Amino acid sequence: MNIDQVNRGIVTHKKRKRVGRGPGSGHGKTSGRGHKGARSRSGWRQKAGFEGGQMPLIRRVPKRGFNNARFARRIAEINLNILEKSFSDGDVITPQVLEERGLLKRVYDELKVLGDGELTKKLTVSAHRFSRSAKEKIEKAGGQVQILPGKKPVEEKKKAAKGA
Repeated sequence: MNIDQVNRGIVTHKKRKRVGRGPGSGHGKTSGRGHKGARSRSGWRQKAGFEGGQMPLIRRVPKRGFNNARFARRIAEINLNILEKSFSDGDVITPQVLEERGLLKRVYDELKVLGDGELTKKLTVSAHRFSRSAKEKIEKAGGQVQILPGKKPVEEKKKAAKGA
């Protein structure tokens, strides 16, 4: 293989440059690493997030307060217009039925039925929460609303009475 073949792209695998092979190679002695310092030595690794002595981004960004988002309940919503399209008259709708039909795809703690759209079918809907308009529309169409129990809040440990 000669350098012409490499330059014209004929050879698919190019040999790596061998460094530290004498002054005639142009990459002898320090092998392109310069003189002294951490980068010149074997085993050198730059710390993740290091920005050359500049204050790193993680330390420049303010970090204050507490965010309750990871403890908050995740509520899945579904509108009446989707129930109207997806179910026939007299159907019983539960969160499990909605998941089986692919209408609820993400992970959630509670299901809430919202009142967007019109409902003409008599449906029995079970959910953890209902908006006022959704509840009125379901009952107006002759259906039933069943409220499911939600997750119970975590009770704090009761302090023992002093002197008991």
